[in-house]
Amino acid sequence: MPILIQRGLPAYDILAKENVFVMDKDRGAIQDIRPLKIAIVNLMPLKEITETQLIRVLANTPLQVDLQLLTTESYTPTHANIEHLKTFYLTFDEIKKEHLDGLIITGAPVETIPFEDVDYWKELTEIMEYSKQHVFSTLHLCWGAQAGLYYHFGIDKAPMEKKLFGVFEHRATDSRSEFTRGFDEVFYVPHSRYTQIRREDVEKEPRLKILVESEAAGIHMLMTRDKRMLFLQGHSEYDWNTLKLEYERDKAKGMDTQIPKNYFQNDDPSDRVVVRWSGHANLFFANWLNYVYQETPYDLNNLDKLALGGQ
Repeated sequence: MPILIQRGLPAYDILAKENVFVMDKDRGAIQDIRPLKIAIVNLMPLKEITETQLIRVLANTPLQVDLQLLTTESYTPTHANIEHLKTFYLTFDEIKKEHLDGLIITGAPVETIPFEDVDYWKELTEIMEYSKQHVFSTLHLCWGAQAGLYYHFGIDKAPMEKKLFGVFEHRATDSRSEFTRGFDEVFYVPHSRYTQIRREDVEKEPRLKILVESEAAGIHMLMTRDKRMLFLQGHSEYDWNTLKLEYERDKAKGMDTQIPKNYFQNDDPSDRVVVRWSGHANLFFANWLNYVYQETPYDLNNLDKLALGGQ
């Protein structure tokens, strides 16, 4: 089945050329199927890149997904295309009475700023509070994961001695979880961050369970015990060249940036990129959507009746 998005969205043409099955919403509306209603709160400044990355992995399953892109009303990134936002995005205020099968909260380039000092923090807390009763499963990515853990459980992020930058080996601590089903014993995930969630802080919170971690990168994936919320510090959705572009951008700015580890052939920036993570990226998002499909009430209005055991 395809993912339903608006025709004209840049991701539509990009993914169609990649032979990814996308369908415009007008055509999808005439099919006798109840698609999964998934929304993405896109906090990244370059909206088109992030939305394309996430739509690509969400489209790679037999399930039909009706996707809605959301942006913050309280803050507009300086690099955002305003016409793009007006055409393809809604604000939280416009959807807050709806119920969703799934919600994705992306990362944001604000990880060194205290949470309360982020321009849109109040609005984001309203979205996270909304998700507890109106969303079956919420997926928090990178800074979005740190923000979610801070808001829901009071676990703060901690600075690292240097930037974690590269593609690192990971292992599932629970290979029987619905979300790690089919994972290899060792698999790779890209990371690019200056802060972390510490294991000792997570272990103090009985409502949380670690699912994936790495000797080099620390905790990657954890969930609430009721499985309604997931938190990922890495970026399995990244394109093949995302870290390359970030490295070249920082070098051009004169920053003393390190070469991303385990990314270029022989760790040589003049050599080719070795993609090690895309298979497990597709598998994880397929596992998540399949779990949501199997467990969400057919009538989303019944979500209010489900207790959040992890809360």
